Amino acid sequence: MTLGEALDYGSVFIFALTGGLAASRAQLDPVGFLFIATLTAVGGGTVRDVILDRPVFWTIEPANLGLAAAGGALMFLWAPWIASRRRALDWLDALALPVAVTAGVSAAVETGDGPTATIVMGVMTGCLGGLMRDVVCNEVPVALRQGELYVTAALAGAGAGVGALALDASPVEAYGLCVAATLALRAGSLLFGWRLPTYRSRPPRT
Repeated sequence: MTLGEALDYGSVFIFALTGGLAASRAQLDPVGFLFIATLTAVGGGTVRDVILDRPVFWTIEPANLGLAAAGGALMFLWAPWIASRRRALDWLDALALPVAVTAGVSAAVETGDGPTATIVMGVMTGCLGGLMRDVVCNEVPVALRQGELYVTAALAGAGAGVGALALDASPVEAYGLCVAATLALRAGSLLFGWRLPTYRSRPPRT
């Protein structure tokens, strides 16, 4: 198993758990759990691979679909015992984001894309699955919640990883930095309220 494959497996399972939690908040049936979990788990990676013009990762490794389904099924059984599903969803999502961002960076590096495309692929892989999940479940997408460091965390982490590679760091070092930077910013936003300034409209001129 390559490092990129391991990252995909990790992000698929954790994002599937977040999809299951979102399905529990929407009070869906078991099929709904499996659908939302799978959509969340493979959505970002699918778009990434289509854009990179490479085989979609779960068509090569169908075990990813099984892992996504397992995450949804597990959450169907486990979610009723979770006291705060919103809080649990936020933290599982915060753990999934850096792994998925790093998987996107790794995939773009493997296909020989330049730094800008590699950063974009990292951000897309990390953010799109959760965005699809929240839209389908009729929630305000966590990636767009006012001021929260989510896309910003993904962008900073992907940039840190790509920068480290440009400075001849090993893949393990670069990807470790990508994970650490993304997680630090996202966790800081949840724990300490780190925010970006939000738009404030001015009163109309008379």
